[in-house]
Amino acid sequence: METRTYYDILGVSREATTEDITDAKNALAKVYHPDANIHSDIDTTSYMQEILEAYTVLSNPDKRKKYNCVLAGKPSRVFRTYTVEKGDPEKDASSSFVTYWNAACKLNEIVEQSEKIIETSHKKERISLKLFRKIGKHNKDDTAVAEQLNTLSLQAIRYITILKTAEIPLNCWQPEAMNWVLVRWGQKQSLDYRVLFSKYEVYMEQNQSTAEKARIRSQNRHFYNNLQRLLSYASGILDSVFMNL
Repeated sequence: METRTYYDILGVSREATTEDITDAKNALAKVYHPDANIHSDIDTTSYMQEILEAYTVLSNPDKRKKYNCVLAGKPSRVFRTYTVEKGDPEKDASSSFVTYWNAACKLNEIVEQSEKIIETSHKKERISLKLFRKIGKHNKDDTAVAEQLNTLSLQAIRYITILKTAEIPLNCWQPEAMNWVLVRWGQKQSLDYRVLFSKYEVYMEQNQSTAEKARIRSQNRHFYNNLQRLLSYASGILDSVFMNL
């Protein structure tokens, strides 16, 4: 049986903060909670138990310290769900699909946040502000918004890099596709997640109505357009890095 750690289960690094661990647990619970899959043919109860077990250990400083000692190479012990053996203490969760799923979730949150900021900024743009620009005066609100979006764009680039490196198709960065793959990858974690994305495409083609396919395409276009708009605030970094996005 493939050895997996609690960090792998939550898709966080060994240096993750308690806040990171809590965020990962809450995000995974939305997908794996049995109530969220009550109408599917997939029983996610065991996965939810593993998530909660990992969270119970990693969110407790004392338990996490002891657990890290085990990972660092001290005598192995058997936990209720997983056997932890000697290994490289520097190894992170980069091989876990949960890492990529978390990256997609964070990216979607950032894009949604940037969309709200831009829309709010446009609504607040009144004639008086336009006059300030016409007479050459500097508008502090415009500068603050630009700086905020620049910060978000740099955060987005971090998650884009993770997803592109993992060779996950752009049209699958939305929660619907990522959740579909996550649930099935969780059933058999030795599977190549890239194969699952291909299966997702087949599943959508064979099982979704024309209207549903159109909805998903529209949703993807909306996400892509907002992402591009956000990345335009990245202070020119994109020209050499993300021309093929």
